[in-house]
Amino acid sequence: MFIDNPRVLIVAQHASLKFGGEAALPWHYFQFLRQRKVEAWLVVHDWTRDELKSFFHEDFDRIYFVPDPPWLRVLGKWSRVLPSRLGNFTVRLVSRLLAQLLYQRPIIKQAIAEQQIDVIHQPMPVSPKEPSMMFGLGVPVVIGPMNGGMDYPPSFQCMQSWFTRKTLNIARLGSNLFNIIIPGKLMATTLLVANSRTKDALPKPIRGKVIELVENGIDSATWQPHFHNHTGKDATQQLTITPQKPTKFVFVGRLVDWKAVDLLILAFKQVVEQIPAELEIIGKGPKRVALESLAKELGLIHSQLSHEIPNSEVVKFTGWLTRTECARHLELADVLVLPSLFECGGAVVLEAMAMGIPVIATHWGGPADYLDTSCGILVQPTSREPFINDLAEAMVKMAKSPELRQAMGKAGRQRVIDNFDWEVKATKIIDVYQEAIARTKT
Repeated sequence: MFIDNPRVLIVAQHASLKFGGEAALPWHYFQFLRQRKVEAWLVVHDWTRDELKSFFHEDFDRIYFVPDPPWLRVLGKWSRVLPSRLGNFTVRLVSRLLAQLLYQRPIIKQAIAEQQIDVIHQPMPVSPKEPSMMFGLGVPVVIGPMNGGMDYPPSFQCMQSWFTRKTLNIARLGSNLFNIIIPGKLMATTLLVANSRTKDALPKPIRGKVIELVENGIDSATWQPHFHNHTGKDATQQLTITPQKPTKFVFVGRLVDWKAVDLLILAFKQVVEQIPAELEIIGKGPKRVALESLAKELGLIHSQLSHEIPNSEVVKFTGWLTRTECARHLELADVLVLPSLFECGGAVVLEAMAMGIPVIATHWGGPADYLDTSCGILVQPTSREPFINDLAEAMVKMAKSPELRQAMGKAGRQRVIDNFDWEVKATKIIDVYQEAIARTKT
């Protein structure tokens, strides 16, 4: 029996557009469900209270907050001593599970009783192997969409230390045992996975129904296509490349090693030796100083290359931007480049596509789920030097053909609307809730 308007409790560690990444997922589910007048509530960490209050002022009374005890902050500081992935799978994992057990579960039980909840949805963390405390709550549980089960490409395994690789392998081998001890995923009514890779990484044996649903989404009403390029001409008009108009490439993301921005800069050096071009790097992270040094060594900052105005910057580091500012900078770009070697998702790819911008990305992980040949170029991560050369070749190809960029941008926008728009996802997730509730009542 289907319930027309299910009463939904969304449970997550965070819900934040400022944090970005997977923290944006519960935010969007809550936002679009409430726009549909679905009876939905949200349980999240207290860290994002002010942000949520400023945006969801009319629905703020529907949000339950998990407290922030001092010991959680201490564990967070300890985790920063370790490599990022290792800290996430060890210290931060322990802190997340303890927070769920000691603080989140009692609040969830309170919300279920007060709001007569029909179904729980846990959209994050997106790791398929991380245990979930969402069990024994008396209502069906939907977990996901999850996205993971990946590693670096074979030729780039050296980007992780031997110790990190061994520790992660041990953690993966023990994940089935961890999920038996903490059986939320084994007992879940429905498990949503972004792709077959993630399905294969789920703990065994699961009991629930597995459904494929893309992890990220896009609000196409917010991320509008760029109707004007930086020459001021309408984007539907014929575009031309002139010596005075460099092609503008942009990267958006954290400046960390697995994003491979260093390889992008090396590839871009080959590009500007052939054609006029600019590269804007948007984001912050621990690798910024090293990346700026590399760009200077290559003569890409305040350089004297033949295609440029003397003392101009062909590589510009912009730093972190808000979503609105990021959209404005994307609007002025010709091509987004995401050379990441470890990207389960890659929401920025969808954002660029939604704005009518073609994308060059690594044929590995999340971007390969979003892009096809109609709207971008996927570069195989075979090995370091060929990858750099192929990135450069793809960038030159885009720069030399404004007609190709225009066609790909238009196709990408349509692909987002048809497959990745949050309005489309909201419809699908409501169907998932109804099916999960109906299955538990039979």
